[in-house]
Amino acid sequence: MKYIFIIILSSLFILNACTDKKVEIKDTSNKENTSVTEELLPETKYGIEIAPYKIISEKVKRNQNIGDIFGEHNINYNLVLKASNLDSIFDIRRIKTGQAISYFFPKNDSVQKPSYIVYEKDIKSFVVFDLRDSLNMYIDEKETEVRLREVSGQINSSLWNAMTDINVNPILAIELSEVYAWSIDFFGLQKGDHFSVIYQEEYIDSVFYRIDTIHAIRFDHANHFYYAYRFKQDSAWSFFDEEGNSLRKAFLKAPLRFSRISSRFTNSRMHPVLKIRRPHHGVDYAAPRGTPVYSVGDGKVIKKGWDKGGGRFVKIKHNSVYTTTYMHFSKFAKGIKVGDFIHQGQVIGYVGSSGLATGPHLDFRFYKNGKAVDPLKVKSPPVNPIKEINKKEFLKTVNKYHNTLDSLIICTSVSDTINKE
Repeated sequence: MKYIFIIILSSLFILNACTDKKVEIKDTSNKENTSVTEELLPETKYGIEIAPYKIISEKVKRNQNIGDIFGEHNINYNLVLKASNLDSIFDIRRIKTGQAISYFFPKNDSVQKPSYIVYEKDIKSFVVFDLRDSLNMYIDEKETEVRLREVSGQINSSLWNAMTDINVNPILAIELSEVYAWSIDFFGLQKGDHFSVIYQEEYIDSVFYRIDTIHAIRFDHANHFYYAYRFKQDSAWSFFDEEGNSLRKAFLKAPLRFSRISSRFTNSRMHPVLKIRRPHHGVDYAAPRGTPVYSVGDGKVIKKGWDKGGGRFVKIKHNSVYTTTYMHFSKFAKGIKVGDFIHQGQVIGYVGSSGLATGPHLDFRFYKNGKAVDPLKVKSPPVNPIKEINKKEFLKTVNKYHNTLDSLIICTSVSDTINKE
């Protein structure tokens, strides 16, 4: 009992240390250095000093256009005409109902004519109508706040749900699936798989905007540790494992994102439509109609058309050895034609149920030297490893993040063990 008590205390100590470690760190490295302290800088909004103005913010009303907006605020209609001629900057016809719009009225002006009108195009960018002297119109962007995060989690049902369990935007799940597209079959994740990620998020007005940069990842799957470190080589950023091998391989592990396998490669399957047993030399991915389908590798379109059983299909020759086929499309990607060179990850069509199919899915087939092989068992070698000249710098990146990734995984494991007890 004494030893059990000591183990529990040790686990609690480690968990406490982990909890202390998992703190969001604000990264202001994107802000320019200045010798003037922030307290002395004038307060601004949309880059405009706010002290001289009374600001009224509201939403664009239904059917309201720039003419209505200018007219309501005693602005000469000739400036509407001038704004309409500046469509290379912003097409004023694209003002949308419900978007934020702000009016900057001079505090010392009894006429109540705005000096500025600012229209928010989206969460990040805005259009400024500078009305102080005739009209000057320009587009600018809000400042973003970058936060560095260190997170870890465990798969209990899906990677998407695992992200929500730890209060992380689930878009990160898609980002991870793209980093490991050549290494991990994300349709085959198992309960108990772990992950840890060091990455940056962007915030605008304290609201999450997007996943910014992923620096490093560790993903534990099928009793194997998959590390990923972001490193720039030959002027391009990519991800490499701890030994400097590129995570980008000759073929993606799957031709579409986040679905389920409804039928696997087999020599004897009961056909769902024909009700007879026959070989199924491919993998069926069940997915909603319209889901984009990607080419798993670079190659040339050698066939495109209609097959009685496969419906709309595309066949791509990747090299002298490998060919892939994608069937049952609802429609082809725009512009795809026989003879085109296709890049890895390029959209070639959309999931459907054309041909002999009971529901929307992709029938994906892989051929090696003309013979059908199981797509889930195809192994492709890594390409572009870290060059000898870059190894020293790359190892600095590994050393910077490696221990943190491991400690985050340990934290998750300890937490899970204590919760079970």
